[in-house]
Amino acid sequence: MVTFMESSSSKVLALVFFRLPSLDSEGSIVYLLQAVFELTRLFVFSPFLWWLNSRSSLGLHLLPDRNPTSDLAFFSSSDLQKMKVWALLSFLTVLAFWVAPDVRAEDAYKYYTWTVTYGFAYPLGVPQQVVLINGRFPGPTLDTVTNDNIILNLVNKLDQPFLLTWNGIKQRKNSWQDGVLGTNCPVPPNSNYTYKFQAKDQIGSYTYFPSTQMHRAAGGFGALNIYARSVIPVPYAKPDGDFSLLIGDWYSSTHKMLQQTLDSGSPLPFPDGILINGQRGSTFTCDQGRTYMFRVSNVGLSTSFNFRIQGHKLKIVEVEGSNVLQNIYDSLDVHVGQTATILVTMDQPVRDYYIVASTRFTPTILSVASILHYSQSTVPVFGPLPAGPTTEIDWSVDQARSLRWNLTSNAARPNPQGSFHYGSITPSRTVVLANSAPILSGRQRYAVNGISYINPDTPLKLADYFNIPGVFSVNSIQSSPTGNAATFGTSVLGASLHEFLEIVFQNNEESIQSWHLDGYDFWVVGFGAGQWTPNSRRSYNLVDALTRHTTQVYPNSWTTILVSLDNQGMWNLRSAMWGRRYLGQELYLRVYNPTQSLANEYDIPTNMLLCGKALGRSHP
Repeated sequence: MVTFMESSSSKVLALVFFRLPSLDSEGSIVYLLQAVFELTRLFVFSPFLWWLNSRSSLGLHLLPDRNPTSDLAFFSSSDLQKMKVWALLSFLTVLAFWVAPDVRAEDAYKYYTWTVTYGFAYPLGVPQQVVLINGRFPGPTLDTVTNDNIILNLVNKLDQPFLLTWNGIKQRKNSWQDGVLGTNCPVPPNSNYTYKFQAKDQIGSYTYFPSTQMHRAAGGFGALNIYARSVIPVPYAKPDGDFSLLIGDWYSSTHKMLQQTLDSGSPLPFPDGILINGQRGSTFTCDQGRTYMFRVSNVGLSTSFNFRIQGHKLKIVEVEGSNVLQNIYDSLDVHVGQTATILVTMDQPVRDYYIVASTRFTPTILSVASILHYSQSTVPVFGPLPAGPTTEIDWSVDQARSLRWNLTSNAARPNPQGSFHYGSITPSRTVVLANSAPILSGRQRYAVNGISYINPDTPLKLADYFNIPGVFSVNSIQSSPTGNAATFGTSVLGASLHEFLEIVFQNNEESIQSWHLDGYDFWVVGFGAGQWTPNSRRSYNLVDALTRHTTQVYPNSWTTILVSLDNQGMWNLRSAMWGRRYLGQELYLRVYNPTQSLANEYDIPTNMLLCGKALGRSHP
């Protein structure tokens, strides 16, 4: 008996002390509960049954006429000592259960050093200067797990200041690490900055890219994939392979030439081509009968695309951190800044097939083709590229409305996605944001509610922290279009922590728009043509709209999102179409609570770069 208990208790202790460090606090509670049950069984119920069994041969029975206290006489001194130990261990396990909410097991840390340089590549078949990270174009794939801590030392070897932003990473309580000019000073040439952030409560497919100037047009982007923890199930079988596809429009002009074009007052020209993973053609090898995951991201500057694989169906499973209903599509629209994760089963005859992306809503259709190669195939691709939609807006709107939240699936946390009933919450206010393309000072600009954004020399977050006057003012942009003439400004919209906003993106232009919000995901509840009115709410999906970080707004149309402002900080709300963002189509959302607390927001990092009016100021 003792040998059995020692062996079993060793297994339980191993469960507690070796398994817990790999879990977060919720996982710790689950395993502590298991440990409590096992230890109680081992040290209370099992000894009691063993004692009864061992005494049964002596004719011992607990009869009603016996004095229970006299039963102690039947225990030897060694029995009593063992029972004291068992009782103590039982007490300690129960105590561990009660203190479990205060247990904070350390999540994993991952360390990286990325060096940013110029180099040459042949994206369109001719040599062109590109931005490399650790010598790679596109940059390295950053694979991580929910709640991992990322410590990434960025070394800038370019001739210009540089920043990376983490597209879709919420940076919980930590807008200090967002990597945009409203929160961070850019890293000077021949200098470095170490990002420290956590993939807190997130899963899914994301990207990173440069947020400074027009560096994004030269590369510096890559895939960022967050895998679920082992204790959290996913609503599909583990795929047999995993591919990241970074697809986007591309220009033969360098990023400096494109920047000069914008600075001169002209919009970006039409792109020269489309790339998949930095090339005009790539090959993806798969085995017949197996299922593979394709993480498809639009890393371009201005153009939506349609994605399809010749002869194969696309099963969508996740969109920017949301597990979605697993609809089957022949092709999928992906707009600028967006990502979709699909599963593809290799259920066709063994040969090679086209993987195609082609532009949407453009007068000239650009296409790029890669190869899906079945292993053992000796038959190359043949025939024309599979056709896809081109300028049809209704087709795209219908598909967008068909993307639905999987209410019964969990995402990064154990609770089902549908346990948050967003549709039953009354928004605290409505914000209507209208994009426009004014001419200011004789040059092309872009604006939101009549304000074309200008970056101050001091990041807004630093000005806010140090109470530096003259950098920005809260509510310097109106919550709805005013109809006044457009002007330059530094637009900051104030909001309170835990507000629940209804935001309407109103697009009165002839071109499609794409909007992104840092620090959050949001429910995309409605698409509609023409002008939004309060009556438009009748068409909202208040049950199973998916959450994402970037949404499209169709020409002469509106899109409505709902967002729960549970993440304090200074957050960039911008056009994902980079030429428009560069020329002013952005603003910042200041989510604030006057009671300063580390429970709401982390303190300024000790290694924070200072610039502008914050230069020389002291901080912890």
